[in-house]
Amino acid sequence: MSTPTSMEWPRLISDKRLGMEEYHDPRRHTRSDFQRDYDRLIFSSPFRRLQNKTQVFPLPGSVFVHNRLTHSLEVSSVGRSMANEVMIALMERYHAEPWRDSLRNIGDIVATACLSHDLGNPPFGHSGEATISSFFTEGEGQAVRPLLTERQWLDATRFEGNANSFRLLTHQFEGRREGGFAMTYSALAAVVKYPYGSPQANAKGKFGFFASEEGIYRRVAADLGIPELSPGRFARHPLVWLVEAADDICYQVMDIEDSHRLKILPTADVQSLLLNFFPAVEQERMRRSMSRLRDPNEQIAYLRSYAIGAMVEECARAFVEHEAEILSGRAEGSLVKMMAPRLCEAYEGCAATAREHIYRSPEVVDIEIAGNRILTYLLSNLTEAVRYPDRNFSQLLFEKIPAQYSIHATDFATRLQAVLDHVSGMTDVYALNLYRQLTGHTLPAV
Repeated sequence: MSTPTSMEWPRLISDKRLGMEEYHDPRRHTRSDFQRDYDRLIFSSPFRRLQNKTQVFPLPGSVFVHNRLTHSLEVSSVGRSMANEVMIALMERYHAEPWRDSLRNIGDIVATACLSHDLGNPPFGHSGEATISSFFTEGEGQAVRPLLTERQWLDATRFEGNANSFRLLTHQFEGRREGGFAMTYSALAAVVKYPYGSPQANAKGKFGFFASEEGIYRRVAADLGIPELSPGRFARHPLVWLVEAADDICYQVMDIEDSHRLKILPTADVQSLLLNFFPAVEQERMRRSMSRLRDPNEQIAYLRSYAIGAMVEECARAFVEHEAEILSGRAEGSLVKMMAPRLCEAYEGCAATAREHIYRSPEVVDIEIAGNRILTYLLSNLTEAVRYPDRNFSQLLFEKIPAQYSIHATDFATRLQAVLDHVSGMTDVYALNLYRQLTGHTLPAV
């Protein structure tokens, strides 16, 4: 364990690529390596699959609501804006430093980390993680406990989308290149919101990497100068704070907007929630501007854009103000909790409304129930298949699993991890279709 010390920007901003360290080329190119990270994600299959994964509400029918893809794009946009404000302030603060220009990369690093923050989330919304965990703690998955180490069992029973995102970015799947996506060290560290493993999981069960990727994170952290504050628990890369804030802002405000489009919350209530972000004088001006818009959805979109803008500025200010604490690893909480009191109260008002009226709404509960049934069935069959690989039905199932997953590994733990890789990577539609095929509710047409 290293002695806790203040992190330094020249080390924290590194374009060294995982799995390609020996090819590291510091020369300037038309696109920076951080821009290449962003482009690489945009064109990747795991990122495209997010378009068919539920965010909160069921995938769009006649009314458009957010899916994981649109959410990630919006978080990336907000994160880049916030990071650029921070960059301007830090470049002024460090105007005499020879490494000052490296701060210009902050926007690209944060935008990339924001794009990838949900890559590891399973289908069917926020309940997908809980479904996988409960399969092992409450369901048929309890039977495999004797076949796993204590750490492997914790990773399964506390299955975490954040840790799975880091695995997806870094793991060398069958037939793929070393280093996974071969991302820069900075982009990888910036996506690890909880820099510790399942044994150190927080009160909500959150952690940032599985046992299988802990060695990779340690390598990245050592190179970037991220200290290990206590055994197994690291400081956050400073840019994680901006990625987290962008996610917090987007999911809270956009869930409110989606609920309005679905007529779960009335227009007047949503207007009131969003106007609370502003002082009385400004609220009156905004009401006058809103009166020029006839469409209630456009009125809410107008208020939403201003509310997000206000929080972006305030979170950027909070980051710059608390930079020393963040660099030392001593900062606690989140940037949204460091905002001015009025903005904190307005944000909490949105959060309270979401908890009471959105996340337990019939539309959300219905998709969680269906998702629970589908994922539990798939996990049951696939786990049994890798436990008893010589059975006839197991052999048939293996034909349905993409070759990139190590279902034929010699050890059971690796085969089980391949099952979790496969299930968590499914889209809602793919999982539903596979469920129908395995239950005999649909037959192939010839």
